[in-house]
Parts: sequence; structure tokens; C-alpha cells
Amino acid sequence: MSGGRRRLGRVWRRRGPLRTRLALSVTAAVALVAVGVCAAAFLVVRSALYEQLDLSLTQSARLAAQRNPGAAPGTLAGECRFLAAPACAEVVAADPAEDPATRGLLPVDPAAREVAAGRKAPYYTNITVAGHPARMLTTDYAKGRALQVALRADTVEDGIEEAAQWLVLTAVIGVVLAALLGSWVSRTGLAPVTRLTATAERIAATRDARHRIELPPPGREDEITRLATSFNTMLGELEQSIAAQRQLVADASHELRTPLTALRTNAELLARADRLTPDQRDRASAALGRQLREVTGLVGDLIELARDEEPQPLVEQVRLGALVEHCAQAARTHWPAVPFHVRVPDGPVVVPGVPARLSRLLGNLLDNAAKFSGNGLPVEVELVAGSPGRGPQLTVRDHGPGISPDDLPHVFDRFNRAGAARALPGSGLGLAMARQIARAHSAELTAEAAPGGGALFRLVF
Repeated sequence: MSGGRRRLGRVWRRRGPLRTRLALSVTAAVALVAVGVCAAAFLVVRSALYEQLDLSLTQSARLAAQRNPGAAPGTLAGECRFLAAPACAEVVAADPAEDPATRGLLPVDPAAREVAAGRKAPYYTNITVAGHPARMLTTDYAKGRALQVALRADTVEDGIEEAAQWLVLTAVIGVVLAALLGSWVSRTGLAPVTRLTATAERIAATRDARHRIELPPPGREDEITRLATSFNTMLGELEQSIAAQRQLVADASHELRTPLTALRTNAELLARADRLTPDQRDRASAALGRQLREVTGLVGDLIELARDEEPQPLVEQVRLGALVEHCAQAARTHWPAVPFHVRVPDGPVVVPGVPARLSRLLGNLLDNAAKFSGNGLPVEVELVAGSPGRGPQLTVRDHGPGISPDDLPHVFDRFNRAGAARALPGSGLGLAMARQIARAHSAELTAEAAPGGGALFRLVF
């Protein structure tokens, strides 16, 4: 049974509403303080009342000893049965055989005999005299004798009872106020969390990431405000991501429409091959194959860009000089009319990376430069070793028309094609993919206008 209760308590702690748990926690904390303060006050009041009574008993014992020095065992004064009467006083012998024949009003216990014999210190006890509460002091009196003095304790008991009633009432009021305070604290303290939850639920229901959580004015920030600010930032990133995905789909649809239309036209033309001359069939087949390769490359590029991150194969130490020479040789094969001038340092320049991805990055830069250079104009490639505080740097420059100031901020956008490039082959994804690969390798790829004309692309690791 107890194990089941413990499990139920753990489940409630895990699944209970946060507002309820916070309210109960605040209520319990404040109520505990209120009850603790009332209990401490009760103990202080009780101690103070008894201290006053004990002081009166001590004075009465001193007066009785002064008035009756060396008295024999027996009653000295026995009027304490009345509330306004002076204290009762009795002398107790250490030896019970010395007790008088008539029993006194006050009780005699073995501890009183110990005090009379000098083996115990004086002490106070609560007793009953004639049916009324009283307090008695047992103290040393003479050799072999002890003195017992008692006073009615009705007023003290009544004061303690009244104090207890008032303190209990105060504790109850404190618990009620603690409950109200806990409810208010949970409601006001969790109000930003409630707004955050409502916003998240609204976004989940409407799939609209444009909603934001209302923030308090400046100067009133707290931890919940920081959480709401972070949530708003996350919503902004999510909105941008959704917008980028929609733009990618729209751009891809637009870019795929033309080659797919050409594919369908050539396919329909080849379906009537019996009406074509052999030369016409060959041209249609070549165009169809070229367009298939173009669409295949475009779809592959789209898949890589849609990931928005680089795959994580094994990274190795890549020699940039050898990689640049290899990529330049491949570019000379693709662009035989364009001269490629390559300058690399004598010593090895090594960076961690994925060789295939870095080759794709350099190939895209070289293809882009060759496309704009034109026949006979060179493409200059230079690799510079890293300096203290700076990694290796690679520059690729062409001598083409360059990049206009209006097009420069959008060079690395997906499907971006400047006016001068619309008549050239390509899909507008090569530079976007090059920057994505660069960032995956902790490098930064930038574009600028080259001195004397042309475009300059700078890759800094």
C-alpha cells in the first residue's frame, strides 16, 4: 500500500500541472513559515509566563525560609487552594520517618527527598492542588530538610490557552493567505509561459510561423522574458527556413519547366522518327541526351542544396596544392579554349576536409570563371599559404564582364543568374553549392570586382 502511494506521488509530480505544483509549493513554503513562527511565538509566550510564575515561587520560598528558620517537617502555610491566597509552604525531611502524622497539602515524591539530602538540585513541577493547577518549587532549606513552595497556576494556564487559540487562528489565516499568494504567484509568474504555450499551439494548429510572443517593455526582462525572446528568435529562423523552402520549390519548378518542355518536345519528335531524316534523328537524339544530362544534374544539385548541410563522411588532411592542380587540369579539358594560370606555393598547404566536396567547390568556381572569361582570356588561380592567425587563401579570377554592383549581393543565391549569364549554360546553382560546401569546411567564400575588370572569388579557410 505504501509503495503504491509513493508511485502515485511520483506520477503526480511528473504529470501534475506546473501551475498547480508551483501554487502548492509556494503555499507549503509560506504556510510552513507561518506555522513555524506561530509555534515559536507560543513557546516564547509559554516560557515567559512560567518564568514570571517561577520568579514568584523563588521569592515566596525565600520569604518562607526567612520567617521560619530551622522549622520541623510539616506544613508552614497551606492557603494556596485559593487563587488570591499566598503560597503554600511545606518542609520535607530526607528521612520519611521524620514526617508528621498528618499528611501535608503538597505531594512529596522521592526527588524531594533527594533535594533534602543534598543529592539533587532544586526543581519546578506542575501539580494539582484541591483540583486546581499549581506550580511547585522544591529547593534546599536546611541540613536534611527541603522546602516545597506552591502557587496556583490558573492565570498562567489560561494565558497559555488564550495565546494558543490566537496563534492557531493566526496560523490558519496565514495558511489561507499563503494559498491565495501561491495562486497569485503561479498565475502571474507563469503568464509568459502561458502565452508561449498558446503561441506554440496556435502555430501548430495554423502552421503559420509568423506569430510572435509579446514581450514586456525594456527594463523588465527576466528569465521567462529571455525564454520568450529565444522562442521568438527560433520562430524567426523557422519562418525564414519555410520561406527559403517555398522559394526553392518555386525556383526549382520554374527552372525545370523549360528543360522538361524541351525533353517532351524531342521525345514526341523521336516518336515520329519515321518522318525524320537520319540527320534530324541524330540531332534530336543528341539534344534529348544533353537535356537529360542537364535535368539529371539539376535534380542532383537541388537534392544537395535542399539538405542545407553537408554529409559527414570521414574527414582527412587534404593537400590543397595538388587538389587545385587536379581541378585546373579537369577544367582545361572541359574548356580547351580558356587558358588556366595556376600558382601554388612550394611547400605543402594542408587543411582538414572531404576531397570530393572540395573538388566540387573548386570545379564550380573554375567552371563559372571559364564561362565568363571567353575564348583566349585567362583564368588566374592562386593559392596562398596561411599566415599567423589566418588560414590558407585561394583566389579565382576571370577577365570577363565582371559583376555589376546590383548583382553582387545575390551572386550566391540559388538560381540567381545575372543578365549577362542568361544566354550561357547553367542552372544558377553552382555558386550557391560552392558557398554551402565552403561553410561546411569552416571557410568563407566571397565575391568582389577584380581590379582592371572581371570577377574575383576569394576562399579563406
